Amino acid sequence: MKNTVIATVLVGLASLFAQASRAQDAPQMDLPRTKLSAGMHLIDAQVAASDATRATGLMFRKEMPQTEGMLFVFEQPTVQCFWMKNTLLPLTIAFVADDGTIVNLADMKPQTTDSHCSTKPVRYVLEMNQGWFGKKGLKAGFKLGGKPFDTR
Repeated sequence: MKNTVIATVLVGLASLFAQASRAQDAPQMDLPRTKLSAGMHLIDAQVAASDATRATGLMFRKEMPQTEGMLFVFEQPTVQCFWMKNTLLPLTIAFVADDGTIVNLADMKPQTTDSHCSTKPVRYVLEMNQGWFGKKGLKAGFKLGGKPFDTR
């Protein structure tokens, strides 16, 4: 009986470790979402607000609809730096001030460890498919809208 219990516990632990290992290689698809606006354009953004969800970000995603992105939310404004390790999609990153103003943009190449940083402290970072901001004519100084940036 004792050996059966130990064997059951070991099988359960092995299963948990296997799931955790797979989860590290899988895209995050079930994060909370928020709606953002960029003038007349709407963005359906997944929200990465914890250390774990921010660390994984858009890694392992093979595709992303043009109107989707990921909004990274930090507790305090600081200079934010991102890279593209394990990220398969070419992305453009927007570093965004508390009021929704785009501070700076950077195009990022997939699967690189090149660092892309904000030019000043920010709490928000928005990643979209590469070229999305340019196609919409959006650049530094443009103000995004949506719940995270409402100052009321």
